[in-house]
Amino acid sequence: MPDTQTQDALGALLSLPPPVLAPEALAAALAAHWGLAGRLSPLTSERDLNHRLSSAQGRFMLKLANPAEPLAMTEFQTRALQHVAARDPDLPVPRLVPTRLGAPWVDLPQGRLRLLTWLDGTPLAAAPRTDAQRRAVGEALARLTAALADFAHPADDHVILWDIKQVPRLAPLLPALADPGLRARADSFVADFEGRLSPVLARLPAQVCHADFNPHNLLVAPDDPDRVTGILDFGDMVRTPRICDLATAASYQIDPDRPLDSLAAFLSGYTARLPLDRTELALLYDLITARMVTTLTIAGWRAARYPENAAYILRNAPSARAGLAAFAEIGRDAATLAFAAATE
Repeated sequence: MPDTQTQDALGALLSLPPPVLAPEALAAALAAHWGLAGRLSPLTSERDLNHRLSSAQGRFMLKLANPAEPLAMTEFQTRALQHVAARDPDLPVPRLVPTRLGAPWVDLPQGRLRLLTWLDGTPLAAAPRTDAQRRAVGEALARLTAALADFAHPADDHVILWDIKQVPRLAPLLPALADPGLRARADSFVADFEGRLSPVLARLPAQVCHADFNPHNLLVAPDDPDRVTGILDFGDMVRTPRICDLATAASYQIDPDRPLDSLAAFLSGYTARLPLDRTELALLYDLITARMVTTLTIAGWRAARYPENAAYILRNAPSARAGLAAFAEIGRDAATLAFAAATE
């Protein structure tokens, strides 16, 4: 078990494994509450139990929330999806499927069970990468951010370690980084973040954000990988500075062989809809770095704790390491100049 300090840093949702429930029990719940039957196929997840349902009525996503997830958090995520669907009906996000009695979920001893519509497409992580695609991803993020701009919920300001404004909370987890050089860099970065960046972030406008716009949470058309067809996994949503959400997404769009050009394409798509101010631009290099440090630190800790799920947990680690190396060669000043040029 983690020590108390580490437990506090992670929170229960990151320090507990996903729930367990036999497919037969899930099928019984589907029949009783939604009147559906079909084939259940398990899907990987960090903290929930997810299955694809293939039925005569179509395909759906069945999601059993981690039992540590508070009721307010389930409500927050559910209402956010409904809000986005109302604000931007053409944005490809999952839609909630209510039970036969009109309830948004079913309470089970293992967690809250929800049914969502299925979105078709190829995971972006498995698709060819192009600059046109990066622009499309930037546009999709800007549309989602705009749709959420006026959404609020009492649980939206919770603490989740993946939110990069929480970088100082990574300190207890840094020993999980086995590479001494990486650990030393992360130690220095976390200390600098708290003293230099946190005070500035606290003054920036914040809103509810997706906060995990990574290639495993995005779908593209199989015959047109430059077209985004799905935005998945709203489980990390949180109220945070808008620039943190952009930096998180940007960290996954870096081509290590041409980092500035690849980021320029992504940023041009985003800022065509949502311009950045000078303060946001000045923070972008450090906040993109923050996401890569966060990814490597949390993934390293969780992979050691849950080796049976290590492949899923570590799926974004190689790109984060490559991105950090590319950023180290570029430097903050050169990167910030390039970002400004890309967003004019």
